[in-house]
Amino acid sequence: MASTVVTEKRPGYGQLLRTPGALSFLLPGFAARQPFAMLTIGIVLLVQHTTGSYGSAGAVAAVTGVSMALFAPQSGKLADRFGQRAVLIPGVLVHTASVSLLVALALAGAPLWALFLAAIPSGASVPQVGPMVRARWAAKLDGTPLMPTAAAFESVTDEFTFVVGPVLATALCTGVHPAAGLIAEATLTLFGGLFFAAQRRTQPAHGLAAAAGQADGEPHRSALSIPGVRVLVIAFLGIGSVFGGMQVSLTAFSEEIGNPGANGLLYGIFAAGNMLAGIAMGAIAWKTGPRRRLFLGYAGLTVAASLLWSAHSVVLLGALGLVVGLCIAPALITGYTIVETLIPASSRTEAFTWLTGAVALGQAAAVTVAGRLADAHGSSTGFLVPMAGTVLALVTLVALRSRLRPHVSSRVAARGIGHRVPVPVD
Repeated sequence: MASTVVTEKRPGYGQLLRTPGALSFLLPGFAARQPFAMLTIGIVLLVQHTTGSYGSAGAVAAVTGVSMALFAPQSGKLADRFGQRAVLIPGVLVHTASVSLLVALALAGAPLWALFLAAIPSGASVPQVGPMVRARWAAKLDGTPLMPTAAAFESVTDEFTFVVGPVLATALCTGVHPAAGLIAEATLTLFGGLFFAAQRRTQPAHGLAAAAGQADGEPHRSALSIPGVRVLVIAFLGIGSVFGGMQVSLTAFSEEIGNPGANGLLYGIFAAGNMLAGIAMGAIAWKTGPRRRLFLGYAGLTVAASLLWSAHSVVLLGALGLVVGLCIAPALITGYTIVETLIPASSRTEAFTWLTGAVALGQAAAVTVAGRLADAHGSSTGFLVPMAGTVLALVTLVALRSRLRPHVSSRVAARGIGHRVPVPVD
């Protein structure tokens, strides 16, 4: 049931964090989502160490990403139907076992096909903690002016994990052991996921939302059947291409200059820009609607990503990476804000996991292509992948922009009753 939060002025982070029960799921949720940012880079560093090939490392990481992208929406659909706890507990157990198997096979020098087989369940079982946290916010704040603030806060949290996760995984792999990053990822997944699953009081009601929708004459629909969600999936594929292309290309660049430790620093700068922009997005009282912010943010991201291939120094690449990071947060935050206006309550977690899965799929494809390019022609060609991904996504966004308008329905109209702060659409 929606919260009865009422605001006289623009709500801020302080008011958001004072939402009853919020901290009980935010703190374990933060710990449980750390592994998401560690998995791909951990696989790349371990497999590259054992095989000597960025292409092979990228391919194994890509299988993991594709598997996650395909299975994440199904996980979200099951969570909407049976509850988050019922999905999380078996998921974290399978994930921990699968990643452990992948580490053992890589260290034993197993053939590439064996690594692929272990990568499939490793990706399929990645806990979708971020979408589950967003679903908990939506259940508490549905129809209130705090929802955009919550979307910004979640994106800041996501980006902070992309600051901490890759840096931690890189430091462990380069300073302790090539497998240490994945071992830490599996350990955090196990304990963080179980702790998050234990927070039962803030778990959204499962199954009831779908029944209510059917009672109102709105039968349950898959989130992907909504045209606007499909457009946003394409946009998030482009964002994923930035993450994947940056991870592999920055690693290859650091190796080329003889300073592997620079990888964590450069990726940390990129993710820090992302986080800072996310903080600003939640703090600013926007007068323009989310659609316009999405287009402007994505255009800036496309321009910045198109310049990465030309950087040939740590300083220049760090500066461009910072700008790219600053442009990603507006696209991510507004994308999650828009999707909330397009979907029924019964499909929230599924819709959020489609977007998260799209990032993973775009990341997987980018890791594969950028890895092959880096092996054959050097790191600078790997940076062409983020450029291509964002250009194609931006063209799609502009061409299909009309599909991002929320359809007026009884559900949306009901949510608008009692709003004291109108939310612009464009």
